[in-house]
Amino acid sequence: MDAIEEKLAHLIRANDDLSDVVTAQAKAIERLEAQVALLMKRARENGESDGGVFIGDERPPHW
Repeated sequence: MDAIEEKLAHLIRANDDLSDVVTAQAKAIERLEAQVALLMKRARENGESDGGVFIGDERPPHW
């Protein structure tokens, strides 16, 4: 009986630890999603201001 209680205690601890990790990851994902949304908004605004579309691998005009 003691072995079962010990294993149960370890499983409860592992479950609590995993729950903490998942909670921290959820907060980080929410923060990153907000940052991506802000960057997407800025990119749209910058693209509209000069009338062009930004292409990351486009060569500069002097090439």
